Amino acid sequence: MKLNYKRTFLVGLAFFSICAFWQMYDGIIPLILRDTYGLDNKLRGIVMGIDNMLALFLLPLFGALSDKKGRRMPFIVIGTALAVVLTMLLAYIIRHYNAAAPTESLMIFFVSLMALLVSMGLYRSPAVALMADVTPKPLRSQGNAVINLMGAFGGLYTLIMMKVAVTTDAAGNANYTALFASVAGLMVTAIAILVLTIREKKLVAEMKAINYGVSEDEDQGKTETVNGKEKLPKPVLKSLLLILTTIGLWFLGYNAVTTFFTSYATATWSGGLSHASTCLMVATVAAVASYIPIGMISAKIGRRNMIRIGLLTAAAGFAVATFCAREFSFYLYIVFAVVGFAQASVTVNTFPMVWEISRSGNVGKYTGLYYTVSMTAQTVTPFLVGIFLDKLGNDALFPYGLVFVLLALIPISLAKHGDNRPEAPKSKLEAFDVDD
Repeated sequence: MKLNYKRTFLVGLAFFSICAFWQMYDGIIPLILRDTYGLDNKLRGIVMGIDNMLALFLLPLFGALSDKKGRRMPFIVIGTALAVVLTMLLAYIIRHYNAAAPTESLMIFFVSLMALLVSMGLYRSPAVALMADVTPKPLRSQGNAVINLMGAFGGLYTLIMMKVAVTTDAAGNANYTALFASVAGLMVTAIAILVLTIREKKLVAEMKAINYGVSEDEDQGKTETVNGKEKLPKPVLKSLLLILTTIGLWFLGYNAVTTFFTSYATATWSGGLSHASTCLMVATVAAVASYIPIGMISAKIGRRNMIRIGLLTAAAGFAVATFCAREFSFYLYIVFAVVGFAQASVTVNTFPMVWEISRSGNVGKYTGLYYTVSMTAQTVTPFLVGIFLDKLGNDALFPYGLVFVLLALIPISLAKHGDNRPEAPKSKLEAFDVDD
């Protein structure tokens, strides 16, 4: 049983384009809000938090709608087309800011930005669910590793373009039009290749014919009929809730550290921002380098075991940082490399554990559930950790992350479903061992 890497990389082009966009959004929109529209930190924070709030509703909604439609591609194509048009419209609005009417200019910008965020929310869940649709269940950790790697490449593309495509005029005002155009062009190119190379209906039919590589007895997504309605058996539902709890606790801990680490470093170290940026870059590089190996290891030892290894590794990293991060040391780069490996171990496997409980007709729904939990945690944790830091000081950051990561070990250890089945019958999958 082997993953078709060529096909998975092609399917990953949708997530590749999504991550390229969000890297631009997170990096550039705050600067535009500050420099062009003059918003203070509080207002910028509110605007930048809207995407998470919208995601809580849009991602599960469009995931479920794509289930009902039975297709992911229409959502991907329409969402990308709208996003590209609105991205270029936003660039035009920014470039033609009217200083004589700042309120009107801000309102036009804000309405366009909200429309852009909705268009991006339209297809994230369908784009991620597409990989699960065309990949055997036992291989989804490896497939998710490829998807995450593609996302990292998308973000890297935008980081490079942010260095070469942003120009300034004589007055020092930045011009982001070329950057916006380069990202929009990448999105169009990526989705065009996806549409031309991936035959969704054919591949989904092939997967259904082999029951996604598992026997009926092994199928964890089987439902039972109760009062005329299909429901998950109680033990499977319990496992799903435990997996989702693990996801929420992980993001509560991990995202608190990554969100506030630069603030911690600049308040604690001299030259803190430079060192903090390097630490975060080391963690990112370590995660990217780990995605594919972790996917392969997970297929051997199981997803749950790999998640537990990741959680324990992250806990060890945060514990060391609790005592050693008060002064900068080269050894912190090693700590963050370990944390990057941990992040990859958890991310690569939690999504497939949720998908393992899904069936071919509701992958989008379960994708939406994952995003609802993860985005809720990412929305709540900055507020929670902010309270702790205000009361206890900056040194509370790593203990806060440590506690939630350790708590995440409890539900994942209790979950009895969602793991992969490396021993699934090989005869059903021989046709998928070669490239298209």
